[in-house]
Amino acid sequence: MPVNITVYLGANEGNDPSFQEAARALGTWIGSHGHDLIYGGSKSGLMGVLAESVLLSGGQVTGVEPRFFVEAGLVYDDITRLIVTEDMTERKAKMIELGDAFIAFPGGTGTLEEIAEIMSKVALEHLDTPCILYNLDGYYEGLKTLLEHMIEKDLSSEDRQEKIRFADSLGEIEAILQESL
Repeated sequence: MPVNITVYLGANEGNDPSFQEAARALGTWIGSHGHDLIYGGSKSGLMGVLAESVLLSGGQVTGVEPRFFVEAGLVYDDITRLIVTEDMTERKAKMIELGDAFIAFPGGTGTLEEIAEIMSKVALEHLDTPCILYNLDGYYEGLKTLLEHMIEKDLSSEDRQEKIRFADSLGEIEAILQESL
């Protein structure tokens, strides 16, 4: 069954070539399995690599870009559909509205902010959807440790966090999506 997969990731490429390779593999998987990508709309960095690979694999790509990024010329013009928002808050809300599943790929503070909102909504049962952190080469180990620490300190619980999943590989992401959707 095709789903809208919202992916949060960096507009920079990073300094690890495995990030680009993994973004390309994720995009190829999304497109070749008939799923659609919802993402931030940029042509730069890992965002551009992901979107291009989805398109090359026959998938549809919806970019959600705030007006100030559009005016700065950061939009990937070849995507299937562009939704322009007034600001980042509206962008985040639209990406959540459109998504059936959410993946945080390695990224910066923007990626962390976006997936933290999904994690909170899932924990509060305001969203009943997969929330996956792609722990590529241990990228999200620190966050995983922090979430475990929250449980140890009785500031969160295993029940609240059970739908926040960490995947070390594309195969694990696929398995989580198959069991969850």
